[in-house]
Amino acid sequence: MPPTAGETISDFEAPLCDGETFRSTALSDALGPRGGVVICTGFAFSAIAQNWWKRFVRAGWDEFDDVSVLGISRDGPYAQNEFLRWLDRPDFQFFADVNGAISDSLELLESREHMANVSTPWRSAFVLDADLEVHYAFVADDWISPLPREEIERAVEGL
Repeated sequence: MPPTAGETISDFEAPLCDGETFRSTALSDALGPRGGVVICTGFAFSAIAQNWWKRFVRAGWDEFDDVSVLGISRDGPYAQNEFLRWLDRPDFQFFADVNGAISDSLELLESREHMANVSTPWRSAFVLDADLEVHYAFVADDWISPLPREEIERAVEGL
């Protein structure tokens, strides 16, 4: 079962992309002093991910005080960096979950119909404090639902 509010998630390490470079980084090291928002999507350049992340830009998520905004998708680090350059938001970063290990550790990995041998994470969002405790969790029950942006923003305010 995916993480829920009140649980502490296990730390993980993966390539973290900043739009130019990538380095193997632990989630705990990528979080801001107050914590972070972790957004899981299938692939960075999917239409839904593009729509979501542009909404985050318009909502000013790059201005959260001491709270990192971190994406996770199955793309490799070069695609992640290209996506971040496309967004033109250097404050956002993405973990490259190429082999699905992060998504699997969060129990989000799901086989996709009509995509032979491809698994992606359920679209989801988690607001974590700096100690990896989940303060808010959302896991979509379909592949196209938008994230509850206002609820996430309220959870960030509460960190």
